[in-house]
Amino acid sequence: MSAKAKHFDVLVLGAGAAGLLCAATAGQRGRRVALLDHGSLPGRKILISGGGRCNFTNIHCAPDRFLSANPHFAKSALALYTPRHFIELVQKYNIPYHEKTLGQLFCDHSAHAILNLLLSECERGRVTHVPDAHSIRVERDSSGFLIECAQGEFRSESLVVATGGLSIPKLGATSFAYDLARQFDLAIVEPRPALVPLLLSGKEAPWTQLSGVSTLVRTSVPGCKTSFVEKLLVTHRGLSGPAILQISSYWKAGQTIEVDFAPELPGGNKILALVFAGRRDTAALLKALREILPQRLAERMTQVAAPSGWTNAALEACEQSLRRWPFHPTGTEGYAKAEVTAGGIDTAGLQARTMEARKIPGLFFIGEAVDVTGHLGGFNFQWAWASAVAAGQYI
Repeated sequence: MSAKAKHFDVLVLGAGAAGLLCAATAGQRGRRVALLDHGSLPGRKILISGGGRCNFTNIHCAPDRFLSANPHFAKSALALYTPRHFIELVQKYNIPYHEKTLGQLFCDHSAHAILNLLLSECERGRVTHVPDAHSIRVERDSSGFLIECAQGEFRSESLVVATGGLSIPKLGATSFAYDLARQFDLAIVEPRPALVPLLLSGKEAPWTQLSGVSTLVRTSVPGCKTSFVEKLLVTHRGLSGPAILQISSYWKAGQTIEVDFAPELPGGNKILALVFAGRRDTAALLKALREILPQRLAERMTQVAAPSGWTNAALEACEQSLRRWPFHPTGTEGYAKAEVTAGGIDTAGLQARTMEARKIPGLFFIGEAVDVTGHLGGFNFQWAWASAVAAGQYI
């Protein structure tokens, strides 16, 4: 098989965000690089991201915006390649962009601009792109890695796996990275959907009648210090919106989600101040809730959160429930609607500065395949860029 193989210094599997930038980085260092992808077109997930405008990074990127079994692992790569580095690349290609909210940077026009940037960088690095390279098999011997796929046989000293996680299977997501890791006896942190809508059923099913209602809230999971102040959206199946997508990465089956319906109310101020001070009845409660909530939601909360009585103690209990309202999701909408996959290749088996497998010299894992999951808002793209450059500058 090796006699027929095409020889390269580096093989990169996966032509997504991480794979493209890693291949370009290595190629521009003079390495002979082949970029193999099981699909016919590169960067499909890039093109649908950010509503088609690609939220390509976040200026507030920091290690505490990432979830991992080892919260320190991402620090080296994120310090090596910061948002400013990628912004400079975007500016080099004269791509107009803007900050939307909370440091999120989007293209003014189309996500195609980011994909074209990456393809141009690969061209500068003389990267050989091999599409439709499905049915990949990997072997390793004393001289490196041997790849057999639908497009032939390839050999290299180094192999970079950038095939992503399980999210959005309609775009071709597979378990390839995890299967390969297990082939080489590397540990996996159990993958799960992240940045994903949550489902409500049973006694909480009536909430779905408010489908389309959105409001600013704080979401949290009991026992977790991380919380998010963003919009919650009620859907026909449960809960979504940025506040829910964010907390979904921390939520585990069986846990509750706690929602504060007045996250920006000045400290010490009460939602029910008017009720405490004036009339104490359902009409007064509804009027107070309409001050902070959309009408349909205020009416719903009046029904489900009304105090058992109108004493100070009962009103205080109602106030607290509005600040920590529990939802009991019965699940998520799964990988089909998940923006990313949490979990993945256990970082304990990788070198933080290079993304190389500790036990398998020459084997690298980058991007979403690794157990590093960013918050919503451009952080996962920044991890793709940072981990790609960490590997690309080393191989």
